[in-house]
Amino acid sequence: MSDPVLSREELLRYGRHLVLPQIGLEGQQRLKGSSVLIVGAGGLGSPLALYLAAAGVGRIGLIDFDRVDVSNLQRQVLYGTSDIGRPKLEAAASRLSDLNPFVAIETHDGPLTRDNALALLARYDVIADGTDNFPTRYLVNDACAMLGKPNVHGSIFRFDGQVSVFDARVGPCYRCLYPEPPPPGLVPSCAEGGVLGVLPGLIGTLQGIECLKLMLGLGETLVGRLLVFDALDMRFRELKLKKDPACPLCGEHPTIHELVDYESFCGLSPGEQAMAHAAASEIGARDLSERITRGERPILLDVREPHEHKIARIEGAVLIPLRALPGRLGELDRAREIVVLCHRGARSLNALEILKLAGFPRVSSLKGGIEAWSKEVDASVPRY
Repeated sequence: MSDPVLSREELLRYGRHLVLPQIGLEGQQRLKGSSVLIVGAGGLGSPLALYLAAAGVGRIGLIDFDRVDVSNLQRQVLYGTSDIGRPKLEAAASRLSDLNPFVAIETHDGPLTRDNALALLARYDVIADGTDNFPTRYLVNDACAMLGKPNVHGSIFRFDGQVSVFDARVGPCYRCLYPEPPPPGLVPSCAEGGVLGVLPGLIGTLQGIECLKLMLGLGETLVGRLLVFDALDMRFRELKLKKDPACPLCGEHPTIHELVDYESFCGLSPGEQAMAHAAASEIGARDLSERITRGERPILLDVREPHEHKIARIEGAVLIPLRALPGRLGELDRAREIVVLCHRGARSLNALEILKLAGFPRVSSLKGGIEAWSKEVDASVPRY
């Protein structure tokens, strides 16, 4: 099938591409005839989608199921203040169509799962992974390998970012680099650990460059290379990646022939089982407030960092950061009930297990952390 024809308006719009001899008319037509699926319309997906749409990629798919929150706007440049509360896909489609009406925007509302991944990814030429959780990263990797699709991977954390292209047909896959996911709780989410707002702009843009190169057949892609960026030192490093002969997915004797249960794959460990057990000991913000109103006085143990405590705090809570908790257990009264809290509830579950293993008889975790307390109980407590 021949490449699609560009209209006169498109010729004017893409003029800066057309004068590049490496792209020209044929390359721009090739972009118009190509498709990219972006998994996750957040920090990485925002610049990626904007630049791919601006570049004239003919069909862009977006997978997400979240709504725009004010906390997204620090880094998710696809959205504005007027979008707060809107479904991300609705807001994204509107913005991208306004940026370039010649691009078809396809939205897929809901999570990517092992039940829909193969059928969904098969419809696109290039897959771009902008997710922030390990189950979906492994799912995207495995589905791409099975379908013979390139996986343009990006990840960010605090001040660091990584970019690579995993393509099991010609190089390593994500499992060759990370055969097993890290223990649950070891790598905090961006909500818990934070991220420099500009960082996903850089990493997502680098993903966009790799997507365009793959569709145009230009240059040397990051297949077999991991580009690592340190924003604090303003340094890029490149690590060479090799295909692992023992990789269970793309190695010499593969044992993975179908998509697996990725939540279990990333969670069936003593640490995850402990977290699940701890979750059974959670207490909701409203329930805790009602108990305090009735005169009950549990110890409120805040395991966030001091700089977070300066931003927002619950009156009367005792601050002992999670990292210092094992050495300061003697400061807590074992005879009293203890309710542990953090920002959104993840660190408090880890603290809960520390307390239980140390023999504290009555402990629970504030579900949703101080964020839930601000939303459901006391709006005067700042959110961050």
